Amino acid sequence: MRTRRTGLRKRVGAVAALAVAALTTAGASQATAEQATARPAPATIAPAQAAPATTAPAKAAPGASTSAPVSWTVALGHGGSSAVNVRYAAGALQVRSAGFSPAGERPDQGYGSQVYPAHAVGHPVNRVRVALTATTPASTRVTVDVRGRDGSGAWTEWRAVNAAGSAVLPRVVDAVQARVDLWSHAAAVRVRGLRLTADTTPVAAAAGAVRPAAAESYQVYATREGLVGGTTANGHVIQTNDHFVALPSDRALSPNGSSAYSVTVCGPARCETAPVWDVGPWNTTDDYWNPAGTRQSWTGLAQGMPEAEAAYQSGYNGGQDQFGRSVSNPAGIDLADGTFYNVGLNDNGWVTVTYNWTSGGGAGTKNFPTWGTGVNIHGQANSTSGVVAVLAGPTTVAVQCQVHGQSITYDGITNDGWSYLPAYGGYISNIFINVPQAWLPGVPTC
Repeated sequence: MRTRRTGLRKRVGAVAALAVAALTTAGASQATAEQATARPAPATIAPAQAAPATTAPAKAAPGASTSAPVSWTVALGHGGSSAVNVRYAAGALQVRSAGFSPAGERPDQGYGSQVYPAHAVGHPVNRVRVALTATTPASTRVTVDVRGRDGSGAWTEWRAVNAAGSAVLPRVVDAVQARVDLWSHAAAVRVRGLRLTADTTPVAAAAGAVRPAAAESYQVYATREGLVGGTTANGHVIQTNDHFVALPSDRALSPNGSSAYSVTVCGPARCETAPVWDVGPWNTTDDYWNPAGTRQSWTGLAQGMPEAEAAYQSGYNGGQDQFGRSVSNPAGIDLADGTFYNVGLNDNGWVTVTYNWTSGGGAGTKNFPTWGTGVNIHGQANSTSGVVAVLAGPTTVAVQCQVHGQSITYDGITNDGWSYLPAYGGYISNIFINVPQAWLPGVPTC
């Protein structure tokens, strides 16, 4: 073998030291999904209009710069593998089956979703405008969400396009991705065109452009997802002993097979890092981990306080969730069965949750150099899971933890170690970490 190349509100605190457990170990089941619970009808996107030929740049704040608008048309029929109950036919994206609803979705309408490939903009942007051409009969709707990837490979949260047809991202990015969701009780929705224009809004870019060094962490009430055999919002069929979580806002919903948004759940027995593949419990627009200034709903509540918890414990919102249902438990997270039992729960209960994507990559990580070109970062600790990012060449990565996963051999080196990179939401084989050791020194086990 060749020698390795060398070279609480229940807030637990911004720098809480948490043992971390990986989503996947050798032999663990591989769920690849998200679930959506019903969400309220959003503001209607403004009727499609052609992107203007020229756009006057916003007046720059002192020290800020603007960038020229970049426009592109999304190929609606080329969404890749992240399609849920949709088809492209007769020049339109449409719901495949009006009878389909995800396991957690209210069954009053057919649901479909498509995540499109990211588009490299070529320079920093933080605002996306949308021109949508769609047919939406009564009781149907279409929503568009966008997110961005910055130079470190980290994604912003998803942001819904507002009634004016635009969304401002929480920080400057250089690649943009779109997600289209459809609800149609009679398969009558037709999306015929989607054109995006990205530019920079200096004032918005200055606010919230820097993430905190350590991820937000809170104690919340966890319930067991169950629903084995049901289908989640990205088309995954929930398996026995699955490992993923649901949060009550699709702002942190990972695409199919991705760990772009993951949490570390610490229960009575141990911790586990698992991807966010589902939406719920109770609400679908409650990103309670965000501060009031950016929180999607319930901005009067303290950061880290789920609306369901406030409703259950103190009668907030009349003791109801966003759909008018009486809240019967204070849950702020659902755990798939494998995650639920692995962290040591036998019944619903309180857990400590760290929302890993909210970190700027500071506390809780250790930097290492990499080697090689075209190195894949996978959604799970194996080479068969989805590729969430590619390292074009040698660079430095921030490692949070490592796990024994699939054993692979490359360039005469064999290793089963995989390191979790929170900035990318995925795992890199330890083969490509440029240190002599097969198991990284000073890095905890996931």
